[in-house]
Parts: sequence; C-alpha cells; structure tokens
Amino acid sequence: MSVATRNGTPPVDAPVAPPRVVRQRRVRPGLLGLAVLLIALGGLGSAFAVTSVRATGSYLAVARAVEVGSVISADDLVSVQVAGGQGLDPVPAGRLAEVVGMRAAVSLAPGTLLTMSQLTDDPLLGPGQQQFALGLKAAQVPAPRLRPGDEVLLISTPSDDSSGPSSSATRFTATVIDSVSTDGRDEVVVYLALAVRDVPAVVALAAQDRIAVVLTRAA
Repeated sequence: MSVATRNGTPPVDAPVAPPRVVRQRRVRPGLLGLAVLLIALGGLGSAFAVTSVRATGSYLAVARAVEVGSVISADDLVSVQVAGGQGLDPVPAGRLAEVVGMRAAVSLAPGTLLTMSQLTDDPLLGPGQQQFALGLKAAQVPAPRLRPGDEVLLISTPSDDSSGPSSSATRFTATVIDSVSTDGRDEVVVYLALAVRDVPAVVALAAQDRIAVVLTRAA
C-alpha cells in the first residue's frame, strides 16, 4: 500500500493492517432448549384457553332443594353458564323439557349442576301394583314425613272385640308414592303402591282402622 505526501515526494509504502475478525458468539445448548420449551408451553397455553372457551355452555343447575322421589318441575331448575367442566356430565339447558316430569333419584341441593344420573323415569307404581290411599293420624306416621320411595310395612292390629294381643298379625310391604298433610286436621294421607293381591285385605283393615305403619327403609 502506498501513501502520498503533501510536498510532492514519491509515495511511501506503508504496512497493510490485517482485517478485523468478528468473533462469533457461541450459542449455549441449554438456552436454546429453554427457548424451545417456552415456545411449546406458550402454544399449549393458547390451545388450552381456546378449548376452555369452546367448552363454555348453558347447563341446568338446581335452583331449590328437591327431595328424593319428587317430580322435577321447571321452577326447580335454572340455566347457568359453565366453562370447562372436565369430569362432569351436566345436563344441557336445551334438555329442560326432557328433564321436567322426571323424579329425583337422590336429594338435589341448590346451586349444584344437574346430571342425568341424579334422575329417574322409573314409575314408583310398578307392574303388578295398585295405588292405595291410607289416612293416618299424625301420631301414626312413623317419620316426620314419608317421602316418595320410602319402603314401609303395614301390620294388622287386633280388632276391638279380641281378648288379647294376636300372634297372627298380617304384614304387607308397600312403597310410598307420596304423602300429604291435610290443612286444619291432624291427619296425613299416604299414597302407597301395593301388590294387587294385598289390596283387598288392606282396604278391609283400613276400614276398621286396624293398620300400623312401620318405616323399613328410607329412600
């Protein structure tokens, strides 16, 4: 390389500076793996958020307490918005008409989501049974309230003209369909499902006021 001078002297050769080498940065494998992991986690988070939004829908929830065996009405339920719900099988709000008229297979608590496993459409009055209404005084009812699905035992009591306790008491099994307390009277009407063969005998005993009711299994 020649360098020119101002006073006209011949150019003088000067040493050439070597080119500057830019040192390449070394990428650490650990940092690269961490970056890939963060990108993957971000993608999974976005997918989970989208899935949760898509899972949001209207479902049926219990608006007020419903006792086991009671018939479901529209006033017992309310529509709610629920997101996610993994592990649950709530009833969509669009199936309200299908649910109304079914009976509660278990007690339903307010504020809980309704599932089909909590409901049943099996009639309390099964094949080979008839419904019978039995009027009882409040003191004769074996529980504060007999509920649909309760199983009871009807036992015949001695007649007024018998000389002592009878060892040949007759027993009949029955299932409670419903019970109603009469207004202003100390009486409860219990609607029972009885085997057809037992109805005539129970009717005769009820006419003589010779039936005691025992609760054997609560629903």
